[in-house]
Amino acid sequence: MPNRGQLLSDASCTPADISYPNDLGLLNQARVVSEEIIDTLYKTVRKKLKKKPKTYRKLARKNYLKVAKKRRPRKKERRNALKKQLQYIRRNLEHIEQLIQAGAYLERLSSAQYKKLLVITEVYRQQQWMYQNKSQRIDDRIVSISQPHIRPIVRGKAGTPVEFGAKVLVSCIDKYAFLYRVSWDNFNESVDLKEQIEAYKNYTGFYPESVHVDKIYRTRENRAYCKERGIRMSGPRLGRPPANVSILQKNLALEDERIRNRIEGKFGISKRRYGLNRVMAKLPHTSETVIAMTFLVMNLETLLRQVFCVFWSYFLENYKFLTSNINYNYEWTIFNKNSSLFFQT
Repeated sequence: MPNRGQLLSDASCTPADISYPNDLGLLNQARVVSEEIIDTLYKTVRKKLKKKPKTYRKLARKNYLKVAKKRRPRKKERRNALKKQLQYIRRNLEHIEQLIQAGAYLERLSSAQYKKLLVITEVYRQQQWMYQNKSQRIDDRIVSISQPHIRPIVRGKAGTPVEFGAKVLVSCIDKYAFLYRVSWDNFNESVDLKEQIEAYKNYTGFYPESVHVDKIYRTRENRAYCKERGIRMSGPRLGRPPANVSILQKNLALEDERIRNRIEGKFGISKRRYGLNRVMAKLPHTSETVIAMTFLVMNLETLLRQVFCVFWSYFLENYKFLTSNINYNYEWTIFNKNSSLFFQT
């Protein structure tokens, strides 16, 4: 069976509704959460303990604002501020362990507070490791206390080099966008090209005639896979570019880029018109549901537009036929009246 159709594939990031994270602000939030947990646990053992554990919250906030309000703090000042916030959090976590040993029940904490307790413990571990090793990177880095599942997605584009949200892989077939993969961790989208082509065959019954993708998909393995199945992959071949390029090849490359712009337009529409530029859901499964529903609504709108075009073309054809019959009958009646008057005279 000959290949038919075109497959477009690309990946993008759907930013979540969080403030732009920085280490100092994240530690300050973790410190505030730990202080609230200490207040809740102390109420349960107030009779056993005479004094409430000291948290130095006023001094800690003063030290935080001293650096956070500066437009461009020096590296040494920022590092000293991080050290102080880490010390406050370490002291608060030790107080929480002491309260638990004194008889405080973790059941008194709400589910949100218990979840945040686990999150701030991991945040303290990550930030302490980065501080000691003077590093700005760590695996599975937490950038939000309320949404710990969000990871930084490095894009390397102008204006937004790093985005924070879910990375989506989308296939576009006949103006319809299909959500293929949603991940909160960064991934290489070129690995999934084979599965996308097989999914295209299961959906249509044949392989695509051409695959339109960007540079990251054009690996040797993917090119060999497409060549075995008679699929043309867009873009120049690997290796040194040829010295002379024919006009036909230039026009073909330009047409491939025009076709690939369709999926870029799908991402633009989903973010400008349907709110994927900022996903307001807070939980990971609800965020994934919002993303999937967005592409579902986009496809329904495309289907509705096509049905409307068919209906409108059918209506215009019938309208032209009816108007032509009405004009013909009207002209025939006028001719009959004129002819009768002529014979009477």
